[in-house]
Amino acid sequence: MNSSLEVLDHIRLNFSPSGLVFLNVVLAFIMFGVALDIKPAHFQAILKNPKSAVAGFVSQAFLLPALTFLLVLLLNPTPTIALGMILVAACPGGNVSNFISSMARGNVALSVSLTAVSTTGAIFFTPFNFAFWGNMYINFLSAHHATDLVRPLEIDKYQMFQTVFILLGIPVIAGLLISKKFPKLTEKIKKPISRGSLLFFILMVVGMLSANFDNFTSYVHLVFIFVLLHNLLALSAGYFFSKLNGLPFADRRTIAIETGIQNSGLALALMFNPKIFPPEMELGGMTIIAAWWGVWHIISGLTLAFFWSRKPVLA
Repeated sequence: MNSSLEVLDHIRLNFSPSGLVFLNVVLAFIMFGVALDIKPAHFQAILKNPKSAVAGFVSQAFLLPALTFLLVLLLNPTPTIALGMILVAACPGGNVSNFISSMARGNVALSVSLTAVSTTGAIFFTPFNFAFWGNMYINFLSAHHATDLVRPLEIDKYQMFQTVFILLGIPVIAGLLISKKFPKLTEKIKKPISRGSLLFFILMVVGMLSANFDNFTSYVHLVFIFVLLHNLLALSAGYFFSKLNGLPFADRRTIAIETGIQNSGLALALMFNPKIFPPEMELGGMTIIAAWWGVWHIISGLTLAFFWSRKPVLA
């Protein structure tokens, strides 16, 4: 295990209480905007032609967390970096995946459908996957390393479920209800809200970077390779899993993007909840991983989308 990485555990990202409230509000607003684009037809389309949607959901909710577990065993980072990678993998797809999928000439309808399913399912699967794979990782360390190197993972699963429900569930339910009850109003507001969500997301990333610029410049090189390999694994897993299932090329692009663009903002919101992760746990490695994921997956996603946008969509 690389002892030089242990310095990350003592890092504290600079987020004031008002900054954390802003992070949560922005995340909820983004999810509300996503929900306005979700219609019952998206779920009906999945029932009529489920193969691509099922493959995409399996790739996100089951394959990525399992492969992440294997990756952290292979890379052998510090426990907090490993747990940060596992938590990011347990989160649903990121809010910019639909835009990136459109830019990549993927299946946008499938992208929106997967966003609907993964976001809704995250209320259960995010706490479950982190608890399951996180505890499996801790148990592996306990069995193969000196016991004083690791501590049991004692996370309040109910509190995590509650936080995910507040940040994802309530905004999505509100968006779905408004979309159903007030379709004309929804058509008028969904484009401005969608653009506003993207703007707020960019502001959130810029604000996070500016408030912690010294930490990023001093320590990001320590986690760069982990995030690079993890994101590459996610994109590759989504693409080749869908190829293995014989899906059309446009669907492969979409599933790769949906698997590789993770809602790292949710991961940060969970990490900064003291009822889930008490400050004395010193989880600097987790927060640096999630924060850099929030930047890197946009860079990698847009780069891949630009490359695919110049390639023909084959059958």
